[in-house]
Amino acid sequence: MTTGTPSTDQFPSLAEAPTAQARNSAAFWTATGLSRGHEVIRRRGFVAVDGDARAGLRVLIQEPDLDPAELAEVGELVRAAAGTAYVDDPFSSADLSDLGLGLRNWQMPIMLRLPGPVAEPALDVIRVRGAGDLQAAEQVVIEGFDLDGFQPHRPGELFPAALIEQPGLDVFVASIDGTVAGACVSVVANGVGSHYWVATSSAFRSRGVGRAVMLGALAHMTDLPATLTASKLGRPLYESLGYTVATPSTWWASS
Repeated sequence: MTTGTPSTDQFPSLAEAPTAQARNSAAFWTATGLSRGHEVIRRRGFVAVDGDARAGLRVLIQEPDLDPAELAEVGELVRAAAGTAYVDDPFSSADLSDLGLGLRNWQMPIMLRLPGPVAEPALDVIRVRGAGDLQAAEQVVIEGFDLDGFQPHRPGELFPAALIEQPGLDVFVASIDGTVAGACVSVVANGVGSHYWVATSSAFRSRGVGRAVMLGALAHMTDLPATLTASKLGRPLYESLGYTVATPSTWWASS
């Protein structure tokens, strides 16, 4: 994973946002896979992280023109996955419906934010450095995203200690009255930032936690363009933070 700040004329346009998000997602999942000791498979057109039965398989499409051999290999990886398989296609160009895998699919928008200042978060937000805060962030994300595959909770499985040692990757938490209420992961790779696992504990919903943790994370990359893939519920928050919808990303998942 490389980090750096591009010159102004290198900021991605909306048309380039899918490629920027593809590269950042690959960096994020590669770092995650390495921290967990999972196999990382790199091809011209995709990157895959092959995990165990609880973590499953992640395939990150990297180019809009997978060749037949690459498409067939993606199919083989999905068939052989020990757990749930997810394929993230920011270009919405890979048709996996003909592979006979019975995959469901849906779309979420890729969004782009150009460099610029952000407001101070209304809550306490810190960059995670210790095991206690990392485990608290892990629990918030498991709950917030209904990650049943990681239940019962095994501390350090979703977010191993080695995760925050990966270059360009940080975990942030927002707290209310000393209790971790929200979390997110930020990744800077190839001069572009992105955010993952933006989650709020159910006990603290509708209290501005998501906004606070995003502001705290964005404060460390105000000089960089940033992309993300938004859920339907998250999109209004991201738009209020200066993100613009670029294009839909197509996601595929095994049952």
